Amino acid sequence: MIPFDFEYYKPSTLADSIQLFHELDSLNKQPLYYSGGTEFISMARMHNVYSGAIIDVKAIPELNIYEINDDELIIGAALSLTRIAEEDLFPLLSLTVRRIADHTIQDKITLGGNIAGTIIFRESVLPLMVANAYIVIASRDGLSRLPLMDVFDKRIKLDKGELICQIIIKRDYLDLPSIHVKRTKYEKIDYPLITLVALKKNQNINFAFSGLCDYPFRHKPLENILNHNNDNKSRDERIKLAISSLNSFILEDLHGSAEYKRFVLHKMLYETLENLEGDS
Repeated sequence: MIPFDFEYYKPSTLADSIQLFHELDSLNKQPLYYSGGTEFISMARMHNVYSGAIIDVKAIPELNIYEINDDELIIGAALSLTRIAEEDLFPLLSLTVRRIADHTIQDKITLGGNIAGTIIFRESVLPLMVANAYIVIASRDGLSRLPLMDVFDKRIKLDKGELICQIIIKRDYLDLPSIHVKRTKYEKIDYPLITLVALKKNQNINFAFSGLCDYPFRHKPLENILNHNNDNKSRDERIKLAISSLNSFILEDLHGSAEYKRFVLHKMLYETLENLEGDS
């Protein structure tokens, strides 16, 4: 049970949602946007979040689009992980979200909620990073389309009242050679020790990681080392150099020591290169 009362609103348009947020904020209601609600409910029960007003945006049309339009895939931020997995328009994203929580919870977690959430892993952002996705953000000034990596630095950078509306991926990324590898400490469905997502385009492999530290990330120096395979260094040597470039990122936590994470990461990178370096 949530230990506080709050007002509930369900606007029908993006413009009304943004306007309502700022009106409620001016009244010191500490409004929050609500879509799947899994994180809000769990954190509220633990007294880790408070709001006097919830703005339910899950029925807004722009946030429920899931279609290929011309040369782009458009994914509404209010889509559940279940729907994304089942319709499978971007197989790498589908593979990734199928391993986030169990099926019952996947039906409630939304893409926008997972990207913007406070849980550190936020694994659904990894395929978007390697596919050079764009994000559409709604604000009082209208809609802005930006490269995801321009606004994601450890977490999504949103100003007060801004709302994730859509994710856009160029069509030519959807069926490229790719791999998703997740290692957990105990169960198949669990928070990751490490999740690795990789996608190959134009002979280069893009990599993104979750679990190595307290935020998901893509690391260009590592990519440069691993993709530089014409300098007579073995695959194993390149991987060791690449992992060394991540030493400042790898943190010890309850899931594993830094040394153990480096060991697991080496095996994951070897598996990834073995699968992707021969693909065109």
